[in-house]
Amino acid sequence: MKLLSLSILISLVVQSTLAAHEIKRQTSTSDSDLLINPPGFPRLPSATTGQRIAATAAPGLNLNDIQGDVLIGMRKKKELFFFFSIKDAAKFKSKLGSDIHSLITNTNQILPGSKNIPHTAVNIAFSKTGLDALNITDNLQDDNFNIGQFKNATDLGDAGTGNWVPAFKGTNIHGVFLLAANRTQFIDSKLADIQQILGDSITENYRLSGAARPGNEEGHEHFGYLDGVSNPAVQGFDDGTRPQPPAIVPGRFIVGASGDTFTNRPAWATGGSFLVFRQLQQKVPEFNKFVEDHPLNVPGLSQQENTDLFGARLIGRWKSGAPIDLAPLRDDPALGADSQRNNNFTYDHPEIPGFDVKSNQTLCPYSAHLRKTRPRATLGAETGPGDDHHIIRAGIPYGPEVTRAESSSNKSSTDPSLERGLAFVAYQSNIDTAFKFIQRSWIDNAQFPSPVAGITGNTTGVDPIIGRNAGTVTDAPRVITGTDPLNTNKSFTLNSEFVISRGGEYFFSPPISALSGKLAT
Repeated sequence: MKLLSLSILISLVVQSTLAAHEIKRQTSTSDSDLLINPPGFPRLPSATTGQRIAATAAPGLNLNDIQGDVLIGMRKKKELFFFFSIKDAAKFKSKLGSDIHSLITNTNQILPGSKNIPHTAVNIAFSKTGLDALNITDNLQDDNFNIGQFKNATDLGDAGTGNWVPAFKGTNIHGVFLLAANRTQFIDSKLADIQQILGDSITENYRLSGAARPGNEEGHEHFGYLDGVSNPAVQGFDDGTRPQPPAIVPGRFIVGASGDTFTNRPAWATGGSFLVFRQLQQKVPEFNKFVEDHPLNVPGLSQQENTDLFGARLIGRWKSGAPIDLAPLRDDPALGADSQRNNNFTYDHPEIPGFDVKSNQTLCPYSAHLRKTRPRATLGAETGPGDDHHIIRAGIPYGPEVTRAESSSNKSSTDPSLERGLAFVAYQSNIDTAFKFIQRSWIDNAQFPSPVAGITGNTTGVDPIIGRNAGTVTDAPRVITGTDPLNTNKSFTLNSEFVISRGGEYFFSPPISALSGKLAT
């Protein structure tokens, strides 16, 4: 195995070249341009295509009824999450049906070429206690949604709720407005309109503002890696022109759509989706220092290249977005910027003699964040009847850039105004088989993938970026393997955590028709 790994690497050192040209980013000055479109992001279907999809009236895939955030992914320029409690249910229901309903943005409105793109997109979602407050007692067939994220904290690997934002402790949050625009003043103005309409029927619990990072970092999360290019394609929504693993049936994400495994949900919920929100703080200076201190020792690479390779093997992608499965030694910015190639991989390489996806992690570690969260061909085909472990991520970075003082000290500031991270948002039709399964059974499972999946070699370890050993205190040691491509069975210990959960909640993003129907009556 070591000889095979070494021969693969030597061959790749000889063949690989580092793209030197600068990638020109797309920008827009339109006030109505809500979405970012950096190189590497997949193309959305056009509004014309969206109208055709809506016209087919396919069950659960009416894009005029699905709220706009569910299917588009991580593309917002600026976004505000406004969490609230309902104090006067009768007044709230009345205003929801008469005024708020008309403010909610559907999917077709924000697709490229739409003539109805608003200055500010508005979506709304409700927690279980929020639906209870509205006297909506129908069973949506999701036990995790029913109990709420606060009671799920330990199951999700959090070190209790001591690090949680106070507003997320308990079940007091009834709903959340998601407001997106390309200017903060547009968001502020629309929120003021909403608050004026609802008046004293709600009170604010908490708010969190996010924004795409500036300049060439647009589309990159705070650790510096291009984010949002790994979402699965959705059958019937994506145009099918992007080479990648097969598209996933829409019922994995949209309640009542083809492929939804629950057939006894209330009819009014068809077209809705469960929204998982998590505020994930990122310790950026600490992560950067950690990567800098642990360069690999691959022959033919400089120390800086070996440092960058170590970081890429923790993530599964280079900072450009190029997957290490396709660019295993050096970053390839041209690959990262090419949406036709940067998600077209499976981790299997039948073109390499003797390569076995269940025993060879020379190109990409089994523990890499990208592979832990979506193992692709590591477990076989992704489109089988039991393959319902998929989410659509739609989060956004929050917080400022790293300050000079933080960078020089290699330590994150304790000033709350300087906290930074990811406002994590994931959509699915079932939290237990999607987000929670991925978190518990893959990310936090040191045995995954392992002999139970036919994997040979030492224990993989938890996800090095967001994984935790269950029941441990913050910064407990985590042992992983696969980081060294010359000896993938060699263990490596991480003594610090770089992502801290600040809490969150589970919500249901209802179809727009329900806002003036079931939820308003």
